[in-house]
Amino acid sequence: MCKNIHCKVIIGLFSLLLLFPEQTLKAQGDNRFEISKNLDIYNSIIKELEMFYVDSLEVEKTIRVGIDAMLRSLDPYTEYIPEQQMDEFKYITTGEYGGIGAFIRKRDEGVIITEPFEGMPAELAGLKAGDLIMEIDNVNVEKENDSRVSELLKGVPNTKIVLKIKRPGENKPRIVELIRKQILVDQVTYYGVRGDGVGYIHLKGFTDKSAQEVKAAFNDLRTNHHINSLILDLRSNGGGLLEAAVQIVNMFVPKGKEVVSTKGKLSQWDRTYRTSNEPIDTVMSLAVLINGESASAAEIVAGALQDMDRAIIVGQRSFGKGLVQAPRELPYNGSLKVTISKYYIPSGRCIQQIDYSHRGADGRPTAIPDSLTTVFYTENGRPVRDGGGIRPDFEVEEKDMPTFLYYVMFDNVTFDFVTDWTQKHPTIQQVEEFEISDEDFEAFKSYAK
Repeated sequence: MCKNIHCKVIIGLFSLLLLFPEQTLKAQGDNRFEISKNLDIYNSIIKELEMFYVDSLEVEKTIRVGIDAMLRSLDPYTEYIPEQQMDEFKYITTGEYGGIGAFIRKRDEGVIITEPFEGMPAELAGLKAGDLIMEIDNVNVEKENDSRVSELLKGVPNTKIVLKIKRPGENKPRIVELIRKQILVDQVTYYGVRGDGVGYIHLKGFTDKSAQEVKAAFNDLRTNHHINSLILDLRSNGGGLLEAAVQIVNMFVPKGKEVVSTKGKLSQWDRTYRTSNEPIDTVMSLAVLINGESASAAEIVAGALQDMDRAIIVGQRSFGKGLVQAPRELPYNGSLKVTISKYYIPSGRCIQQIDYSHRGADGRPTAIPDSLTTVFYTENGRPVRDGGGIRPDFEVEEKDMPTFLYYVMFDNVTFDFVTDWTQKHPTIQQVEEFEISDEDFEAFKSYAK
C-alpha cells in the first residue's frame, strides 16, 4: 500500500484520468442518441402530416418553417441558406453579382426601380428611378415580390435580358433590352474634403474589396487634396467580413499588432488576427463616426482603433454584435451560416450586447446590464468597458426624426415628387452645383399636402 502523500496524489490523478474519458464518451453517446431519436421523431411527423393532414402539404415550405424557427431560437445570425439563395449570400460577402445594376423596391403597384447605378446596364439602357417592372423575359412579375424580381434580373454576365416597364406619366409600356454585366457595388459611397484639410470617407459595408476602396480613397485624399486629418464614417454600417476590418485597421497601425481574436467551442478554430502589412499612415489625426446601427466588423475597426489609442470615436454607442459566423456546406448545395465564436478586441473585451443563451420568461434574450460589465484598459491606460458595443470617446446626441418627416420619407412622398420632378427636368446640374429653388420647395409642400 502506498503511504507517501506524493504517491497518493499520483494515484488520485491517475484515477481521475481514467474516469474522465469514460464520462466524456458517455456524454457523447447520450448526445448522439438524442440526435438520432429526435430526427426519427421529426421525420415521422413530416410523413404523417404529408399522408393525413386535411389539406395538401407544401413539404419544402413546411420543413423550411421548422428549420428557420429552430435556428431563430439560437440567435438572429445563424441561418440556413438554400441553393437558390447562394448568389445573394455571395453578393453580401463580395459586393459582386451578375445583373443590370439597379436597386429595386416593392410597392403597392409592383416592383419599381429606385436607383440605376451610374455606367451600368440599367442606366445605359435608359431605365430611370420610378420605372415599374411589368415583365422579365416574358414572365409577368406585376404581383411578385422584390426577392423574386431580383432573382430573375440576376444571371450570367453577357447574357441578354428583356424588360417590359411602365414609366410614370406614360400610358404605353416600353420594351427595353439589356446585356447583364458583372456588377460591383462600391462600399465607399463617398469621399471628399471637409473644412480645412479634413478628409472624409463613408464606408457602408465590409466586403472583400472594402479595404482596397478605403486605401484608394485615402491615398487620393492625401496625395491630391493634401489632407491633414481623416474622418472615417461607419454610421449605420452593419459590418461584413472580419478580414476586411483587420485590413482597414492595418492601414493606420504598425505591422504585427493584434486587432481581434476569436474564441468558440472548438479551440482549434480559435484565431488571433494581427496586422500583416506595413501601414500607410500612423500619425495622421483620425476620427471614427459610429451610431447604434454600426455593428460587427464596423465595431472591430472602431474598437481596435480605440483600444490602440489610434483614433477618437465620435457618435452614439454601437450595436454590440460580438458574434462571428462561418459558412458550413450542406447537402444539395445549401449552406448553414452558423455562429461559431465571439470576438475580442485588443484590450481583451468582448462587446456582445445580447446574451442569447439566457432568455426571460417571455422567451426573449436579455441584454447584459451595464452593472455587470467589466473595465478594460487601452494601450495608454484609458478605461473602456465590455458587454455593450463601443462607447464613443465623444458622445453626440442624435436628434429624433420628426414624425412628419418620417412619413414623408417612408410613404415615398419624396421619392414620388422627385420622380415627377425629373420627368420635367431632362438635364440636372452636378451634385456640387445643384440647389433646390424656392419654387421647387413650394411645389414639394403642395405635393406633400
